[in-house]
Amino acid sequence: MSEPTTVVALTTEEDLLVVRHVVRAATLVAGFGLVDQTRVVTAASELARNAYIHGGGGTLTIEHPHRDGTKGVRLTISDEGPGIADPESALVDGYTTGAGLGHGLGGARRLMDDFEVHSQSGAGTAVIATRWAHR
Repeated sequence: MSEPTTVVALTTEEDLLVVRHVVRAATLVAGFGLVDQTRVVTAASELARNAYIHGGGGTLTIEHPHRDGTKGVRLTISDEGPGIADPESALVDGYTTGAGLGHGLGGARRLMDDFEVHSQSGAGTAVIATRWAHR
């Protein structure tokens, strides 16, 4: 049986708190241990905050993929903001377009097993990040 897909709007500060709760619940359904739960929640929080702050809001979609009998949690965070002019550079620690330290996108990538950034300048950004239950 497949778990339902969850969609969270990222339009207010309160939505960023909701993200933490729904993502933690999704990791529990997938059978993640505490360390992996924390990794996924941290990545989701960072990516959602980026969509909210830099993308002007967006959506988080949580899916529950299966691969070779292993459960996972897939996060798709998308926005219709200005996009990322150079996605590869944005993944390098220290890259920032604001007042942050520039560890967010690259840090989120390190916390997940699979990570894709799709972005065009002026056309928004979508990040697809998946973590698999490690045994």
